[in-house]
Amino acid sequence: MLKTLMKQIGEYKRAAILTPVFMIGEVLMEVLIPYITANLIDEGIEAANMAAVWKYGLIMLVMAFISLMCGAMSGKYAAYASTGFAANLRRSMYEKIQTYSFANIDKFSTAGLVTRMTTDVTNLQNAFQMIIRMAVRPPMMLILSVIMCITISPSLSTIFLVAVIVLAIALSILIVNTTKIFRQTFEKYDALNASVQENVSAARVVKAFVREDYETDKFRRAAGNLRAMFVKAEALIALNNPVMMMVVYGCIISLSWFGAKQVVSGVLTTGQLTSMFSYIMGILMSLMMLSMVFVMITMSTASAARISEVLNEVPDIADPAEPVMDVENGQIDFNDVSFAYNTEGSGENVLQDIDLHIRSGETIGIIGGTGSGKSTLVSLISRLYDATEGSVAVGGVNVKDYDQEALRNKVAVVLQKNVLFSGTILDNLRWGKEDATEEECIKACKLACADEFIEKFPDRYNSWVEQGGNNLSGGQKQRLCIARALLKDPKILILDDSTSAVDTATDAKIRDAFANVIPDTTKLIIAQRISSVQHADRIIVLNDGKVDGFDSHENLLETNEIYRDIYETQLKGTGDFDEPGREGGN
Repeated sequence: MLKTLMKQIGEYKRAAILTPVFMIGEVLMEVLIPYITANLIDEGIEAANMAAVWKYGLIMLVMAFISLMCGAMSGKYAAYASTGFAANLRRSMYEKIQTYSFANIDKFSTAGLVTRMTTDVTNLQNAFQMIIRMAVRPPMMLILSVIMCITISPSLSTIFLVAVIVLAIALSILIVNTTKIFRQTFEKYDALNASVQENVSAARVVKAFVREDYETDKFRRAAGNLRAMFVKAEALIALNNPVMMMVVYGCIISLSWFGAKQVVSGVLTTGQLTSMFSYIMGILMSLMMLSMVFVMITMSTASAARISEVLNEVPDIADPAEPVMDVENGQIDFNDVSFAYNTEGSGENVLQDIDLHIRSGETIGIIGGTGSGKSTLVSLISRLYDATEGSVAVGGVNVKDYDQEALRNKVAVVLQKNVLFSGTILDNLRWGKEDATEEECIKACKLACADEFIEKFPDRYNSWVEQGGNNLSGGQKQRLCIARALLKDPKILILDDSTSAVDTATDAKIRDAFANVIPDTTKLIIAQRISSVQHADRIIVLNDGKVDGFDSHENLLETNEIYRDIYETQLKGTGDFDEPGREGGN
């Protein structure tokens, strides 16, 4: 874990090294000032020697200025190093997440990843800044102050040894008990973020069903659980101060008692006793700072572990040593494919013994009930998942032999859930082709029948799209997503129930455009409506993860009972594939 995190310091190593260097300079000056103070008292004030007072006073002033400058530079470099460290952590986590397959992403909740990139990184940033500053200052101050105390009075220095032992035992007990609690606390952060994320993203649904009170109660419970965990952890940490104060006052009383006796007996001078008080306060403050460092480290250990989990996660889909970079055509072959999600549970296959062979340029319809494996099937083509058994080939080449980017650039997917980003319509379209001209974008929109509504906007293709496309209707979002996919000039186009929100006439126009303009592109159309797939060259009927039929519309009506039942049900206008009471349903 430590090795993983240390790599993220990167270009900020120099600042991370200079921080403790300047801190050491500050500490040296602070440790020497009490020693000069003792000389000022003994040789100047008590001896009524103004020359010595001026001499040692000037030395103290110079030392204080040097200490001030070193402290300022240490703070500057600490801020630079810690913020840079946090930036590197976030960037590395984000870049690593982009390499994840869907199976890797399934291991982490969205809210959990957000918490790790925000709250956990902030905790680690604060801990790192404290470590490169405070982890150097207190030990240096402690060691040098103890050396000076031993130089002045070895017998009185034993008081500090007892104090260190007491505090070490107390800190050890606190750290052991709070580490586990903080780990659980940051898991509660995930639940809190999940509650906020769901509520904000589904605000329209919440209001439509008048569920504001329910969502508020759910958030309060999540916030209450987080508060309870923090109270439990902070209650333990709060014990640090009483223990520290007890040790501090114990040392002051002991030093006053035994030190006064030595001054009276002439063993110790007044100046030396004064400097001993300064050193003892320096030692005890150092111990207090160390305790704060330990507390911060305890808090950040849980965050560090959670961040390391993301950075050390090994993508289960990787490119081969010598990947194929060119996809020759849109031929697709499923060779005895079975697939199961790598999640907790039964581990049963979602797809079972899939053997399909699709020619390049064919239009293939895919129809099936909820949970039949339609979306999973097409996810294997662009290698968002890898088949558990068997193989998937595109253009006659196993998908595992391709460079992932090269393969996915030739497989355009319009997902069930349409995702648009804040920006103009052109910005969103150019996700399909970064350097696409406006003419190319307009051509793609005409194919997807999106130009019909875009032309009505005042700013046309420069119209602003809100995050998630919230200012567009469902059908408008679907058509924009189809146009975006077409800009990729794909060998394979997958429409995952992507015309469900458009009317039948527009759906027919889109299908006609595909047939006439991109005849060489293999088109896979997942749909619930038979009208969306009946004109396809062939139709796959999926049922419980198995192929129940694969033929033309006419032949399936004659040979496939499930397909015929769906057709008759929808022809009567009473439902779709998931109509209750249908034989061979879910």
